[in-house]
Amino acid sequence: MTRIVSGSLGGRRIKVPPKGTRPTTDRVREAVFARLESRDGVAGSRVLDAFAGSGALGIEALSRGGVRATFVESAASAARTIKANLRDLGLEDSGEVVHSSVEAFLGAGGEAFDLAFLDPPYDLPPARIAAVLEALVPRLAPGAVVVLEQPSRGKPPPWPPGMVPEDVRVYGDTSVHVGRVEAPTGGGTLES
Repeated sequence: MTRIVSGSLGGRRIKVPPKGTRPTTDRVREAVFARLESRDGVAGSRVLDAFAGSGALGIEALSRGGVRATFVESAASAARTIKANLRDLGLEDSGEVVHSSVEAFLGAGGEAFDLAFLDPPYDLPPARIAAVLEALVPRLAPGAVVVLEQPSRGKPPPWPPGMVPEDVRVYGDTSVHVGRVEAPTGGGTLES
């Protein structure tokens, strides 16, 4: 189990899938959200939690004032865990779980997000990360923020055109990269 660090659900515990995920530690989540909140980047946001695992990042965003979160997870057991966490926390109306690959979800079109968390498996090939980031750009609102976790021993992410790197911090074996949409990509509901 892990806990929500702060906000309306601060201190509440959530379930973690029994295997196949690497939940973001409380320490890293606390640091990431402190940085985001200092920029007014959470309250009122539409959130994407891709490679969601337990859903801890998206749930933390909802706890801190995010208005809606979409959790994308390809592993059936993890998707069930996220649904259970949303139900247990009374967040069914604020969160949607999509059992899909991130690439398929992004390619299908839909709403634009203000804040996107990407916490892919550490062994995900760089080419796949690049493809996900490129597919993500059209699904982001103007000024949207992207938070990408990678192993600290890895290369910097391949930010695509339309997205600029803003910051990187290292926490042990985890590096957290923050990028922002450089130019308006639309906003509102996007067509596929």
